[in-house]
Amino acid sequence: MTVSSRSPFRIVLLATGGTIEKSYDAAAGTLTLDTPVIETLLAGLDQPDVQIEVRRLMSIDSLDMGEAERTEVVAAVRECLAGDDMDAIVITHGTDTLARTAQALAEALDGLDRPVVLTGAMRPYRVADSDAAQNVAQAVMAARLVAPSVYAAFHGRVIPAGRIVKDYDRLTLVEAPA
Repeated sequence: MTVSSRSPFRIVLLATGGTIEKSYDAAAGTLTLDTPVIETLLAGLDQPDVQIEVRRLMSIDSLDMGEAERTEVVAAVRECLAGDDMDAIVITHGTDTLARTAQALAEALDGLDRPVVLTGAMRPYRVADSDAAQNVAQAVMAARLVAPSVYAAFHGRVIPAGRIVKDYDRLTLVEAPA
C-alpha cells in the first residue's frame, strides 16, 4: 500500500451525477439532478490537508450513461493525468453503472501513476440517512492510501476495477470473488 505524505494532497473530483447528487422535487414528487450538491457536501468534511478541485463533467443518472458519456469520463481523466497539478482523481458516479465505468478506465489507462477512485451513494446527499458524505470521505482517504490504479471506495471497502459488483439486496458495492 502506498501512503502519500504530500501536504496538501491535491485531488481533482470529477462529478458525473448519480444518486449522490439527487434532490427531491416536491412539486413533481420525484428525485432530480437539477441542483449540484458536491460542493456543499465537501464543505461539510474536515479535510485540513486536502485540496479538492471540483470539475463537473455531467449531471446524469448512471442508468442513462452510455458509451459516449463513459468515453467523456475517460477523456477527462486522461486530461487530468496529463498535468502535474494533482495527486489523485475521485469520481462521483451513480452506482448502477459505476463498475462499467471503472472497468473502462482501467482498460483505457495503462501505466497509471496516480490513483483513480470512484464513489457514489445509495441514498442522495440531501435525504436522511444518506451515505454520500461517508463514501466521499472514504474515497478521499483511499485516494491518498492506495497504489496507482482504478478503484471504487464504498461503505468502508476499496474494490479494484474489474471486481466491483452492485449488491442490490444489501444496497452496497462489493468485491466479486476471484
